Parts: sequence; structure tokens; C-alpha cells
Amino acid sequence: MATEQQSGETFSDTQRSGPYASAVNWMESLSETQFAYLLLTPALVLLGVIAVYPLVSTFSMSLFADQLTGSARLGEFVGLQNYVDLFTGARNYALPSQFLPTFSSEFPFVTNIYASALAVTLIFTVFSVLFETLIGFGQALILDQDFRGRRWVRVAIIIPWAVPIVIQGMIWYLMFQPNIGFLVGTSQNPALLNQLGLIGTTPLRNTADALFLIIVADVWKTSAFMALLILAGMQSIDRSLYDVAKVAGASRWQQFKLITFPLILPTVLVAMLFRTIDAMRVYGIIQTMAGCQTVPSLSCLVVTTFNTPLYGTSATVAFVTAGIIAVVVSVYIVNFASEGL
Repeated sequence: MATEQQSGETFSDTQRSGPYASAVNWMESLSETQFAYLLLTPALVLLGVIAVYPLVSTFSMSLFADQLTGSARLGEFVGLQNYVDLFTGARNYALPSQFLPTFSSEFPFVTNIYASALAVTLIFTVFSVLFETLIGFGQALILDQDFRGRRWVRVAIIIPWAVPIVIQGMIWYLMFQPNIGFLVGTSQNPALLNQLGLIGTTPLRNTADALFLIIVADVWKTSAFMALLILAGMQSIDRSLYDVAKVAGASRWQQFKLITFPLILPTVLVAMLFRTIDAMRVYGIIQTMAGCQTVPSLSCLVVTTFNTPLYGTSATVAFVTAGIIAVVVSVYIVNFASEGL
């Protein structure tokens, strides 16, 4: 019996020895926080390979000349000169559209705003995210109610979001083609939108009209995404809170103001963050509906200059775009912190 016990202890000691046993013992000695970081290490390494390395590579590429300009030769190290040229407008002659809007001392202070890729991108981002959030919030409030046929209404709302961007762009492109689309007519026979003065007879060839229609198309497609995220947050609210509010005599507006909105605000902010990042990178819907020549954006500027090819300029615009998105994300994070999220 003693021999069996001794052999069992020897076998256990053998199992607990070696590199594998040392690794197990080391992990068991970690705190919960240290063990959590250990589990996140593979994801962080993958993120570094996929995101950080291309970003560093892009910045490195932006430090070299991409054409014969001044005393710099092609491929020569020029430091931050590409960034200086981009922000001062000295590189506009080589760009399909200018980066910054033109400023004037007379009113209006910003002139030819639709020729600026940065201005167009910001206009698209602000209005598309704003209306997608409002419409998505309204859809979520409706879908959160219990009514007959709710399942089919949810499916109908999701359908636009499921349409691929290229197909969506072609649908809207054909809808507003003169003599083909039913939403735009001709100068002799204008459609209702033309008569109301909302768009011209060739809207996709005019930057202002095309940008307006692209925003509408994007809202039509992506408001469902906002609705689904906000609805998921609403479904997580404890329903007993509404029962208590009803017993206390609270109206529907008071229930929304004191219960629904405060509890759903974190979800709304996260949804807006996702959509803002995506809107800042808009390219597909612009290219398929009107083309980057008509509606410039930061992504259009990156792709066009890269295909020219002006690799240094393209990398410069791409890195600046990433910086702008980082600033926007930081604003959201600060807002999260101020809300105690």
C-alpha cells in the first residue's frame, strides 16, 4: 500500500515537472487582471499585424517624394514636406480635387466648399449620421412595441441594409438618370423633385445635388443598422421599471425621458461611433452613384492619387484621414467618460 502511494506521488511529481507544468503553475499564480491581459495578447498581436503595421508603413511611405517637384527627386526622402504641401494647398495641382476648402476674407468665408474632399466628407458624415440616428431611433421605438406583424416589419426594415453597396448605388444611379429614372425628368418635362427645386435635371453631374442624393441613399440603407443596435439596447431594459412608472402615474413622455433615453444613451453613442467611422471612409456609394470626379471625398482622394500613381501623396492623405478619424473617436470616448459610461 505504501509502495502504491509512493509511486502515485512520484507520478504526480513527474506530471508537475517540465516546461508545460511550469507554464501552468505560472498562469495559476497570475491575478485576474494579469490573466485577462494574457488572454487578450493574441488579439492584440493580431491587431498590431493587421492595423498598426499598415499604419506605420503608410506613414513611412508619406515621407518620400512621389514626383519631380522642386529640388526633390522621385523617391527621395522629404520628411513632412508632403504634409506641408497638402495643408498649404501647394499640392493641389497634382490632386484630382483639393484637400482643404478655399477661405476668403469676404462673406461667405468658405468658397467653393464642394471642391474640397475634406469638406465634402465632413458634410456627408454629419448629415448622414444625424439622420440615420434619428430615423433609426424612431424605428427602434416602433419595433420595441408589441403589435401584430412586428416580425415582418423588422424584416422589411433590414432589407435595405442587406443590399450590397454597389447594387444600391446602381439602383439610385438609374433612378436619377435623365429620361430613364422616374424621379428626375427633363428641362421640358421636369419631375416633382425638379419642380420643388430640390434637385436639377442632371443631379448626379452637379456636386451639391449628387451629395444630397448620396446622403439620402446612405440614410435609406444604414438607418436599419442604427435601428437594430438601438433596439438591442432597448430590449435589455428591465420592463419592471415601466410597470413602476405606470403605477406612479408617469406619462409615456416621462417614461421615455426618465427611463428609456438615459438607459439607451450608451447604445446610441456606440452606434453613432461605428457609423461615424464608417461614414468618414465613404467611397463605394459615391463611386457607383456619381463618381469621385463629381463628389470628392477623402477616400476618393486616396484611391485616385494611388492609381495615378502618386504613392507619397496618397499615403499622406490616408494618414491624415486616419488622424482625423482618431480625433473623432477620441471625442466620442471623452463623451463616454463624461457620461460615466
